[in-house]
Amino acid sequence: QVQLVESGGGLVQAGGSLRLSCAASGSIGSINVVGWYRQAPGKQRELVAAIVSGGDTNYVDSVKGRFTISRDSAKNTVYLQMDALKPEDTAVYYCNIQGHTKFLRRPFDSWGQGTQVTVSS
Repeated sequence: QVQLVESGGGLVQAGGSLRLSCAASGSIGSINVVGWYRQAPGKQRELVAAIVSGGDTNYVDSVKGRFTISRDSAKNTVYLQMDALKPEDTAVYYCNIQGHTKFLRRPFDSWGQGTQVTVSS
């Protein structure tokens, strides 16, 4: 079973920065897509950033130019660099990784436990 552990959340002032990490462990053969999602109180979960195996990235308009998704394939770790944070970025952030396991090549779709990001005004 593939497990994801998130870290890096916290409380920052508007204009500050945080870097979220998502470390995957288990019998990972390949990672196809990675996404960072967030969910604020009373709102639906939204996809914030994604990166595919070819390296292409996509961002929701509200974070373009401020957030950067990246990966370290050798370490099976994904990052979300968050700069120029705004109060509206406050949410629980979740990472999601989809891929296939080693040996049996079974598909997996794993989620992190969530990490709280709070931005004060």
